Amino acid sequence: MSTAATISAEPIWKPKHNHWLVGAVVSIAAFMEVLDTSIANVALPHIAGSMAATNSDSTWVLTSYLAANAIVLPVTGWFTQLFGRKRFFLFCILMFTAASFLCGLAPSLGILLLARVLQGGFGGGLQPMAQAIMKDAFPADQQGHAFALYGISAIVGPAVGPVLGGWLTDNYSWRWIFYINIPMGLLALVLVSQLVEDPPASRKKNLDLARLDYLGFAFLAIGIAALQVVLDKGQEDDWFGSHFIVALSITAVVCLTALVIWEYFQSHPVVDVRLFKDAHFSACNVMMFVLGIVIYGCAVLLPQMLQTLMGYTALVAGLVMAGGAVCLILCFPIAGKLTNKYPAKYIMTCGWVCMTLGMIFSFTGADLQMSFGAASKLRIVQYVPISIIFVPLTVVSYVGLPHNKNNEAAGLLAFTRNIGGSVGTSIVTTVLARRMQFHQSILAQHTRSTRATMATKALAIHLNHAGVGYFDAHKRAVAGIAQAIEAQAAMLSYLDCYWVFGVTTALMIITALLIKKNNPKIGAPVSAH
Repeated sequence: MSTAATISAEPIWKPKHNHWLVGAVVSIAAFMEVLDTSIANVALPHIAGSMAATNSDSTWVLTSYLAANAIVLPVTGWFTQLFGRKRFFLFCILMFTAASFLCGLAPSLGILLLARVLQGGFGGGLQPMAQAIMKDAFPADQQGHAFALYGISAIVGPAVGPVLGGWLTDNYSWRWIFYINIPMGLLALVLVSQLVEDPPASRKKNLDLARLDYLGFAFLAIGIAALQVVLDKGQEDDWFGSHFIVALSITAVVCLTALVIWEYFQSHPVVDVRLFKDAHFSACNVMMFVLGIVIYGCAVLLPQMLQTLMGYTALVAGLVMAGGAVCLILCFPIAGKLTNKYPAKYIMTCGWVCMTLGMIFSFTGADLQMSFGAASKLRIVQYVPISIIFVPLTVVSYVGLPHNKNNEAAGLLAFTRNIGGSVGTSIVTTVLARRMQFHQSILAQHTRSTRATMATKALAIHLNHAGVGYFDAHKRAVAGIAQAIEAQAAMLSYLDCYWVFGVTTALMIITALLIKKNNPKIGAPVSAH
């Protein structure tokens, strides 16, 4: 039987309520969860100070959330079979909101970390379920619009998080970065219960908790938790120079390898790894992984560069980031329209080309004398291409998959993007630390040259003429030259990060050209099996 015949034979399900209304409602929940991946970043010093903890201890507030989130993301498809998609989605919204309330009330760091684990775990079901609901609610010829709307919540959230978190912390208290979820969560709970419904493929199956693949879930939980800690703490603990990191790395490799082998042969796996047998779906996950690397890596890189090297405050650096976010919001609808008219692979290929050019522009255009306008332009060229990658990539990821695998596919796509984000952050911290040392050693060698010696003497003479004593002037001149070397070395290390991202995105151009071509008029075709 042909694919076209298969499609026509299947009854077409339509939601009772307008699909745009359904999409807007579920986007509230997705935005709320994604926001919490970054909103606490700027509040860590305040959290540490109020709870008598060290700055290093406070970083577990981020790690605990991301680890719990990553564990739940790939198993959301199984839970929708157990409870039904709408019921599971409502339960996750309710518990995420309750966990946010507990985070705000936490009297100690230990209680806060426990509440963050609950928040991250229940939040893990929100992103993929919102994506899957939009996929089913929108007509086949409007899938681009669906994922443009989803992209605004999923991609813009991490950019808005630090700005909103900084404003709430400075003007109220760090506890309000969690309390803000309560009205959003209650609103989403009421609207989802009234407007969202399950299509036949996402209703409760004949599963029960007694048939849960506990061994597979244990492999997943231990492996992902270990991997997340390695990525978050690796550079801080000198990577494989630390026995702790080595032990966790081995644990992650063993557990995740065992997970893939074990789940492949299960009739009701918690993670349907057999989806990766489809080379097309695997390639789309690779691109989603790389997109996560670039999105989160650049989100860490630019504000850190502006604050540490150019003296920007957190608010001003946030305004630079917000400019890119506004442009991205405007570009998502355009990307949706293009995806509805043209094959996704060609739009996505153009997106990767633009992203690569953006990294080249960042590598060649960033310097220590960069103005606010230049920094904003830098962010825009990095951020806008995301829209013409994310929307078509999400649409084309479902090509060839049966409709009853939408929930599992959505969970895996969200999982690979989030793990990519952790890898991207880890790449930035490692490259900055290692390459700064390298550049500093190279630049320091030139300070012994005749020209550097003359520059030091000239600066000392200038300070001496300004009223500084001879010996103090010489010390200040040497310190000034050393500070300049350190700043230049740091700037070169930031440029190295952009170079790494540029090479990585260039490789994705080839990958995008190799994937299947979809027909935007009929959506993603369903496989015949």
